[in-house]
Amino acid sequence: MTVGSQVAFVAHFLGRKLAYTYEFVELIPGQKLVMRTAEGTSRMETTYTWTAIDDMTTKMTVQNRGNPTGFSKLFAPFMATMMRKANAKDLLNIKKIIERK
Repeated sequence: MTVGSQVAFVAHFLGRKLAYTYEFVELIPGQKLVMRTAEGTSRMETTYTWTAIDDMTTKMTVQNRGNPTGFSKLFAPFMATMMRKANAKDLLNIKKIIERK
């Protein structure tokens, strides 16, 4: 992974399959990754950060930003809530996978 790399991404959200191409726009190994949609149905930016709490614990955060357009603007408040729930679920799954090893 380097800045400028692109990766295909498929998500399932509210019963819909969403396909995007993300481009890595900032990378600080072990600390921060920022990626933006280069192709897809809507523009979005996702930021992951990792902070060492102690020798055995790392805090990971994820932040999504985007500007809905057209019909989806009407559902923006609902979408934000659903995205937070989906992010929390994804982070718990990542935690379970990592802690199994």
